[in-house]
Amino acid sequence: MKEFNYTITDELGIHARPAGLLTKEAKKFSSVCTISKDGQSKKLTQLMMIMSLGVKKGDVVTVQADGTDEDAAIAALKKFFEDNL
Repeated sequence: MKEFNYTITDELGIHARPAGLLTKEAKKFSSVCTISKDGQSKKLTQLMMIMSLGVKKGDVVTVQADGTDEDAAIAALKKFFEDNL
């Protein structure tokens, strides 16, 4: 399992548009990808579950990938967060 922590810098946090793009990115990998905030963990392939976390600017999230392509998944997701959130 690989993971990284990220502090959200987007003014609106994780809202519908980036959450949808994040879901598409996570679906490219066979690894199970999750996002965690305040002890709650949700799969990155489930848009409504991501939205239910209510991630706002300044929140720290933990992104994890567990599976055969976890290295590639973490690298791509980290780049996505840096570029979009």
